[in-house]
Amino acid sequence: AGPVENKNEAAMSELVPESRQKPVVPMKPLGINASLLGYIGIDTIIEQMRKKTMKTGFDFNIMVVGQSGLGKSTLVNTLFKSQVSRKSSGWNREEKIPKTVEIKAIGHVIEEGGVKMKLTVIDTPGFGDQINNENCWEPIEKYINEQYEKFLKEEVNIARKKRIPDTRVHCCLYFISPTGHSLRPLDLEFMKHLSKVVNIIPVIAKADTMTLEEKTEFKQRVRKELEVNGIEFYPQKEFDEDLEDKTENDKIRQESMPFAVVGSDKEYQVNGKRVLGRKTPWGIIEVENLTHCEFALLRDFVIRTHLQDLKEVTHNIHYETYRAKRLNDNGGLPPMTVETEENNESNL
Repeated sequence: AGPVENKNEAAMSELVPESRQKPVVPMKPLGINASLLGYIGIDTIIEQMRKKTMKTGFDFNIMVVGQSGLGKSTLVNTLFKSQVSRKSSGWNREEKIPKTVEIKAIGHVIEEGGVKMKLTVIDTPGFGDQINNENCWEPIEKYINEQYEKFLKEEVNIARKKRIPDTRVHCCLYFISPTGHSLRPLDLEFMKHLSKVVNIIPVIAKADTMTLEEKTEFKQRVRKELEVNGIEFYPQKEFDEDLEDKTENDKIRQESMPFAVVGSDKEYQVNGKRVLGRKTPWGIIEVENLTHCEFALLRDFVIRTHLQDLKEVTHNIHYETYRAKRLNDNGGLPPMTVETEENNESNL
């Protein structure tokens, strides 16, 4: 019986699992002091990105909305120091005010310091110029959503383009009439509907028609009315990414908005310097002089500090909201139209 018992014991010992060693938990990576090991070159990524952007250029689409006669075209020309508006591109002075809101987009390529920008100015002639302006914001909202739809259709193609043409509206300058009283129901209605789909920057047009006291009071009144009506303008509070952004944007929201501006594409000689300005019987209003108007603040805000952020908020917030709603409503994909089918076939 001895050898049989020994066999059983040997078989049982084979079934008992061996005690495994615990897996070694990897240590947290230590911060390596690059100066000890010499220069690596991680910081060159910024220069690489800059070179790539300079080669491809970038798109920026700005929409101007407001009644005729508020200097929208002039202001856009002043912003980009070029003849970029609808009026400067072969507009006829005999042209009548359209009976309904029209959308006119004009594209230009502006180059500065080797950087190319494909600028599109979208004008909305006919807005607010009728006796009955009910729902005159609808064609504008429709146009903005159509651009999101165009981008979405390109994005869901099986063989999509490496670089999708971007016609989405990145910024909407809304021109407020310098009445000195309060916002019109049309202003509130427009901003209430459109602030959900586009970055709205309110500006008080032709600010030189008000005294400094009137201008300050009007700015405060407009800010109060926007707050009471729950209208969010750009930069929206909830999209501030960190404390530095919040501090900077709070200052803009509480002091600068809405920008009281004067536009002019005419040059005058002032103290031996050539300046952009408007000539009055009392002297020259210098467009870029902060004691005269806030044009320089608006230009710095739109172009020099927040242009990239305007594009990012358009893509990450407004477009994403539209995209999620469309895909959700439609079970995952935009409806397949004949045009989309043809595009897919041509891409394949």
